[in-house]
Amino acid sequence: MPRVRTSMRQIREVLRLKWELGLSHRQVSRSVRISHGTVCDYLERARRGGLSWEKVKALGDAELEERLFPPPPSRKGAGERALPDWAKVHRELTKKAVTLSLLWQEYRECHPDGYGRSRFCELYRIWEGRLDVCLRQDYKAGERLFVDYAGQTVEIVDPTSGEVREAEIFVAVLGASNYTYAEATWSQDLEDWIGSHVRTFEAIDGVSEMVTPDNLKSGITSPCRYEPDVNRTYAELADHYGVAVVPARVKKPRDKAKVENGVLQAERWILARLRNQRFFSLRELNASIAKLLVELNERPLKVLGVSRRELFEQVDRPALRALPEHPYELSEWKKVRVAPDYHVEFEGHYYSVPYQLIKKQLDLRATARTVEVLERGKRVAAHRRNPSRGRHTTITEHMPKAHQAYLEWTPPRLIRWAGKTGPSTAELVETIMLSRSHPQQGFRACLGLMRLGETYGAERLEAACRRALAIGGLSYKSVKSILKSGLDSEPLLEPAETAPIEHDNVRGAGYYRAESSEEMPPC
Repeated sequence: MPRVRTSMRQIREVLRLKWELGLSHRQVSRSVRISHGTVCDYLERARRGGLSWEKVKALGDAELEERLFPPPPSRKGAGERALPDWAKVHRELTKKAVTLSLLWQEYRECHPDGYGRSRFCELYRIWEGRLDVCLRQDYKAGERLFVDYAGQTVEIVDPTSGEVREAEIFVAVLGASNYTYAEATWSQDLEDWIGSHVRTFEAIDGVSEMVTPDNLKSGITSPCRYEPDVNRTYAELADHYGVAVVPARVKKPRDKAKVENGVLQAERWILARLRNQRFFSLRELNASIAKLLVELNERPLKVLGVSRRELFEQVDRPALRALPEHPYELSEWKKVRVAPDYHVEFEGHYYSVPYQLIKKQLDLRATARTVEVLERGKRVAAHRRNPSRGRHTTITEHMPKAHQAYLEWTPPRLIRWAGKTGPSTAELVETIMLSRSHPQQGFRACLGLMRLGETYGAERLEAACRRALAIGGLSYKSVKSILKSGLDSEPLLEPAETAPIEHDNVRGAGYYRAESSEEMPPC
C-alpha cells in the first residue's frame, strides 16, 4: 500500500495491539479503522525490518519510518535491486486482463532478487502519481473513444464572394494510447457530427467498445446524469458499428479529460500553427490539419517516452474491432401522422402508406436515396426519395379497393360499361366526357349515373338518359331530376335536328371505340 507520512501513530498502534495485546489482525483492523490488508502490510514490513515491540518503543518516528519504508534505489548498483521500467509497466497495464501482480511475476522471473509484490506495487503507484491527470486514467486497450469539438474555429474565405465562414474543429482521442484524430466541418449539426464519426473510425481502421461524447444536442437529445437520451440517428450509428454510447456526465469535465487534453493539444500544435494562414475551402483546411496531425501523433510523450502513434500500434490497434463491411449511411428520423389521403409528408413531398394506418403516428426514416415508414419498428412502406415538393408518390397496394378500381377505369371502359344499360346511357356517358377538357373530369358524373341505375333500375335510367339527350340536359343532375320527378315515363317528342357541335375541346362521337364488355365498377 502507498506510504502515508501522517500514519506513523496508526502504525505504532497497530504494532502495539498486535505484539503487546495479542489481538487478531481483524480486531486490530476494526480498532484502528484501517483495512485488514493494511494491517498485514504494516506487520510484514516490521517483520522484514527485524523489529519487535521493544525496539519500536525505542525508535523515533523518523527512524521507524526509515526502517518500515526504506527509500527506493535511484539506479542499480552492486548489491542493489533492479528498478522496473515503469513506463513499460504503465503501457502493459492498458492491455486487457493485464494486472500489476502479473507484471510483478514477470519482473521477478527476470530479477529473482528484485522487489516483493507489495513494494513493486507501491513504487508503481508513486511513479504513477507523477503522471499528468489525463494520463493517469486507466482505460483498457480499444475500450474508449472520446469525441468533442474544439472551442476555437477557423475562418474560411469564399474565393468568389469574399464571404467568411467559421469552420468547426472535431477532435477524437483513444483512451489507452491518446492517439488523436481531428478534422474541420462546417457545423456541429447532425450530418457533420455523424460524418465525423464515420471518418474517425476509418482513420483508426477499427471500432472501439465505447464512444464518450459531450452532451452535444446532435448526439444527446436529453442530457441526464443517469439516463441520457441518445439521438435516434446517433443510436443507429452506434448499432451499425456495434459500439456503446456512454456520454460524459453534465458538468463533469473529468469524465472526458482525454478529449479535453486532446482538444488542448490540437489547439496548441495544429490551430495555433495555422493562425496566420488563409484558407479558401474546407478541403484545403483539412489537408493542412492532416499534415500537422501526423506530427502531433509522432511527437514523443514526455513521461512515457513513446509517441501516440507507437502506443496506438502497440496497444489500441490490436484491440480494436473490425469495421463493418459498409460505412454507416446517414439517416434522418421524423415523427409523422398519416393524413386522410393515406400519405405522409417529408420535405414537401407526400409518400403513401397502407390506408389502414390513417390518423396514426409513425416513424419516418429518410436516407439520401430512400424513405421508409415504420410502425413500432416494423417497416410498412418504402419509397425512392423524391425531391419534388407538392407532388405525391403512391403505391397502388396502399389504396383502398374502391380507389384502386377507380384508377383502372378509362373512358372506353366506362362507355362499354354504360352500354350494358342501353345505347342512350352509353351515348350520354360519351357526351359527358367529350364535353370536358379532359375525359377524367367526367368520371364522377358517369359513375353517378350508374349509381342511379342501382336505385331506379336499368330501364328507367335508359329512358331518363334518352330524355336528357333529347332536351340537352347532358349532366348527372339533369338525369337525377328526371328520375326523381318521374319524367322518364312521359312520352318523348321527336327532337329537331341540330348541327354537330364544333369546338377544339370536343373530339367527336368516333373518338372512343367499344372493344369488349366490362364489369361494372364499384360505386
